[in-house]
Amino acid sequence: MLLCMLAPVLAVAPMLAASLTQADRERAIQELNTSRQQFLDSIAGLSPAQWNFKPDEKTWSVAECAEHITVSEDVIFGNISRMVQGPADPDKKDAVTDDFILKAVVNRTQKFQAPEILRPTHRFAAPQEMLDHFKESRARTIAYVTDTQDDLRGHFYDHPVLKTMDAYQWILLLSSHTQRHTAQLNEVKANPNFPKE
Repeated sequence: MLLCMLAPVLAVAPMLAASLTQADRERAIQELNTSRQQFLDSIAGLSPAQWNFKPDEKTWSVAECAEHITVSEDVIFGNISRMVQGPADPDKKDAVTDDFILKAVVNRTQKFQAPEILRPTHRFAAPQEMLDHFKESRARTIAYVTDTQDDLRGHFYDHPVLKTMDAYQWILLLSSHTQRHTAQLNEVKANPNFPKE
């Protein structure tokens, strides 16, 4: 009887967007937490000399890698937020798999030039300011993934290298991008001329 009474309402009610599966949600949160911890551990306790050391003019310092990671968090999350505002396109398909994004982005055998907006410009007055900003931004990203009902699998945006990716994959990219540049700053720390203190 109740179903008969609701039938007219159901017929005109808009379809709710498909939210993430619990497995997808948990995977993204775990990836974001892991990459956050790896990054924070890699920059903990560095002196100003270590923070700003550059092996050569073309190589970013730890500070510049950290700034790039921090700024990328905001820019990519902003793109995701705008992406899900438009209409979903459920017929569109990803060009790559989730696993590919998590593995390929971390692989540093191929180097790319960062877009101008993501290049380090010494935006932060001190390392702690940058660190606080990153922590706040990553907490926002994790909170969004935890609670969102947005259809992240139905909204797409092309990556310049990886091509068509859905919004969920862009969140995975945030994590693997953090790991990629944490590896980069660890390469700087492994340089034989890296200051001892």
